[in-house]
Amino acid sequence: MASGDQRAGRPPSGSGSSLRVGIVRATWNPDIVDRLAAGTQRGLEELGVTDTTEVTVPGCFEIPLAAKLLAEAGQVDAIVTIGAVIRGETTHYELVSEGAAQGAMAAQLTTGIPIGFGLVTVENEAQALARSEGPGGHNVGEDAAYVAVAMALLARDLSAGPETVTIE
Repeated sequence: MASGDQRAGRPPSGSGSSLRVGIVRATWNPDIVDRLAAGTQRGLEELGVTDTTEVTVPGCFEIPLAAKLLAEAGQVDAIVTIGAVIRGETTHYELVSEGAAQGAMAAQLTTGIPIGFGLVTVENEAQALARSEGPGGHNVGEDAAYVAVAMALLARDLSAGPETVTIE
């Protein structure tokens, strides 16, 4: 896990006020996902995003398709995906984690709509709790909101012409 000083910088407060952001969340592991959703909302609010659309899916494996469909609908500038995969006794963990990550990457590359990947893939519930903390703590949903907004702003800047792009 990256420490606070190793994480990507946050876009400036209010910088996402013109953006439309979709949130795709799994319903599996609801206690953890609710915490990630709270973090996502904190991050989006800090960045001034008020136009959001939320889609729920049964589990993390279903997130990529929902994200792709949402992106293709043309209603959002970026998407945040949130969910939790906690290791069990079988290889199901690896299949779901890898499928969700690869699927989200394929969806954003295919559609051109940035996706902030806010899935926690952990060994146990304690690790999931540590990655879905409240205000001031580490929350992967909040981090994914910052990434989604930063990438949507980058995409907008690049479409206006590469001479306007600032990457920090």
